[in-house]
Amino acid sequence: MLLIYFYFFSVSVKLKLICSHQPIIALAGDDVILPCHLEPATNATFSKVVWTKPGLDPKYIHVHQHGPMLYSQNPSYSNRTRLFVNELAHGNISLKIFGVNISDTGQYWCFLPPIQAEVPVQLIVGSVSTPVIKVISNTSETLVLGCESKGWYPEPELLWLDTEGKILSAGPTETVGGPDDLYTVSSRVTVEKRHSNNITCRVQQRNINQTRETQIHVSGRKVYEKLLY
Repeated sequence: MLLIYFYFFSVSVKLKLICSHQPIIALAGDDVILPCHLEPATNATFSKVVWTKPGLDPKYIHVHQHGPMLYSQNPSYSNRTRLFVNELAHGNISLKIFGVNISDTGQYWCFLPPIQAEVPVQLIVGSVSTPVIKVISNTSETLVLGCESKGWYPEPELLWLDTEGKILSAGPTETVGGPDDLYTVSSRVTVEKRHSNNITCRVQQRNINQTRETQIHVSGRKVYEKLLY
């Protein structure tokens, strides 16, 4: 044990703690990995590894150490985190979080006391749902369509598209935020029935690279709805 500690500290001045520079993006309910590793790869099995999320009380998300535990894990992460213990010997100190939710969004810090290195990792957790199109008004010449999509995070945008994928002129998008921090968006559009047409309602959130679509086919007096993913 002493030899292992001696080796670790003797090379510590040359070690770098490398974590993801890009935000980690996930959807609510996913399991995610916050990547961090030592470079060059060095055995961290017997080192203390601390993951925190500033702003929480307590701020400790996961602590790996030998001997008595001196830190209290935040209860919202109880039984939801782990390190890859078998890979610590190769310098992998990444953190896995199970079943993330919207409140897990934020900046996490990986701290390795032996080399006094602390590096942040950004996590963005999103939520999406498929839009629903309804016929609001149906005359001999026009249709008024309404589209609504609930349960989005972060706040998305809503677009109406024609058969060629061109954006249609539509009414303003109404956005409502709920007590659960999720957003509902809705909008209406008026289309002519002179020609057969496919009208698409698209809801998208670029920060999490997510898009959901529903399409309605207008052919004379007939209207057909189709979900697109």
